[in-house]
Amino acid sequence: MLTDYHTHTERGPYTVEWLENFLNVAKLRRIEEYGVSEHAYRFKQTAHLLDNPWTRERRTEDLDDYFAMVQSARKAGHHIKFGIELDYIPGTENALAEFIRSYPFDYVIGSVHWLGDFGFDLSEMKSQWLTRDLKQTYSEYFTILNQMVETQLFDLVGHADVIKVFGYEPDDPAFLQDWYDRMAESFSRNHAVIEISTAGLRKPVGKLYPAPRFLEACYKQEIPIVINSDAHRPEDVGADYDQAIASAKSTGYTEIVTFTNHQRILQPLV
Repeated sequence: MLTDYHTHTERGPYTVEWLENFLNVAKLRRIEEYGVSEHAYRFKQTAHLLDNPWTRERRTEDLDDYFAMVQSARKAGHHIKFGIELDYIPGTENALAEFIRSYPFDYVIGSVHWLGDFGFDLSEMKSQWLTRDLKQTYSEYFTILNQMVETQLFDLVGHADVIKVFGYEPDDPAFLQDWYDRMAESFSRNHAVIEISTAGLRKPVGKLYPAPRFLEACYKQEIPIVINSDAHRPEDVGADYDQAIASAKSTGYTEIVTFTNHQRILQPLV
């Protein structure tokens, strides 16, 4: 089985007609189970979870409209899973838990995009990388990611080393391996699922998430996986899955996870 649980339809209206552009590509690429997971910061219902000038300008949508699109698609005969991608900000755990319970999500992706007021993967803030200490920034990222995982609020860890998005990576394999091993152990303790994401291949870094050695560390800890595209356009659904599948299989994986109502089921990786 192949799935794609991490796609965003937000560049168009929340209608079945727009969603079908994504579903048609998924079908062509033999993806058997498809799920949408919009960025939560876009919805007025999440203003209390993440609020800064950047998100405030983009908080223009209603989550009820998004959910209504999923319900309409299901009524039209489409097999679609309902998800959301939540930014983890330390200190918001209780509010996150309450929000997650407020909608019938099949799965919730937890991700880290903000280190304080530094949106490290935003092109508008890319210049800040030039004055940052790489090891310190990576350590800050992985520390927050670990805090996120320890909450056990999320069904899926999104793009676990997205911190490398612009290609700024510490030239210290031992430093990175230490974090990979520590995170893999944390994933194991907290019963996490991670994704192999092809989105990094379309970013300046030009690499899959997570790095091969990171994925190997996760495999040694028996961390389950999904394969996702993090598509924001219909043509990116299932993009570069051949590379993701090859990475998974060469590491040793033979199964992926599917989700229904927060329940996980292992399926053979085809």
